[in-house]
Amino acid sequence: MALTEPNNQSKSIHNIPLGTLCGVGAGALWGLVFLAPELARDFTPLQLAIGRFLAYGIIAATMIAPRWSTLKSSLKKEDWQTLFWLSLFGNTLYYILLAQAVQSGGIALTSLVIGFLPVAVTIIGSRDKGAVSLIALLPSLLLCGVGAICIGWQAFEAPGATHQTSMGFLWAIFALLSWTTYAVWNSRSLRRLNTVSIHDWNLLMGVATGAEASCLIPLAVIRGNLNHDIMSWYWFGGVSAAVAIIASFFGNALWNRMSRLVPLTMTGQMILFETLFALIYGFVWEQRWPRPGEITAFILIVCSVVTCVSTHRKHNNKLGNVTIPSQKNGV
Repeated sequence: MALTEPNNQSKSIHNIPLGTLCGVGAGALWGLVFLAPELARDFTPLQLAIGRFLAYGIIAATMIAPRWSTLKSSLKKEDWQTLFWLSLFGNTLYYILLAQAVQSGGIALTSLVIGFLPVAVTIIGSRDKGAVSLIALLPSLLLCGVGAICIGWQAFEAPGATHQTSMGFLWAIFALLSWTTYAVWNSRSLRRLNTVSIHDWNLLMGVATGAEASCLIPLAVIRGNLNHDIMSWYWFGGVSAAVAIIASFFGNALWNRMSRLVPLTMTGQMILFETLFALIYGFVWEQRWPRPGEITAFILIVCSVVTCVSTHRKHNNKLGNVTIPSQKNGV
């Protein structure tokens, strides 16, 4: 992976095709995150978050060590505060909520709820200067809304739904809110920064997240649930390291790359690729075919993404602002 150069462009320049490709890659890697709570079901969501992000923090700290002095001097106090909050909402808190949702409601239900991040992000992003208007995005938002109704019906009213399934739905909603905060804040932060590369920003966030995870260790000890055999702990360590490398490192790098290539109103739509891959992984894990409600919701999600991407490409074509003359920011 090549190091990225700081983005010194005075204004935002979009590249929809390349940004979409980065979004697909991030979604494919992030979708594996939904499997981790099932692979290590004997461990609590708090323990899963600590394990994953401690590994992520160690990897990030090791890679950033040679440039630490330079990077530290290039960041302001406000940048460090931003890293802390982004790490909390986008990593630590989000993953605890997501793991709880998966263990309560299953992979498919959780991934479909998270897939509706575009509704919130698109509404917020439509307030940006030069953004696609809400009226133009209305078809995409309506498709998302109908899909959300399908998921809610499945969680609360469908045959076989239990109280635990309903709680899984609610945990997924809280995870969705946490990640919405991260997606909007991170996208705007990346456009503001001009002294830090995407690669280094990803590593700095890993260091911040690792520090947060280490602070949670005493809480995990107090809460107990530590009576596992040595093989279970080895398995837990392997799952944590794999998720940290695949999702937190490579997945975040692709996502940050994408965040500088597409407008904010389209950033949220890219999370739907995570939904696609998480559903595929979930159905394979559970060894079953999707239910009618899941198929309907997924079709609506895909239609929403296609509609949104088409709207943004037309908007950018009108502005004559589709491609980047020279690519400096390679992942």
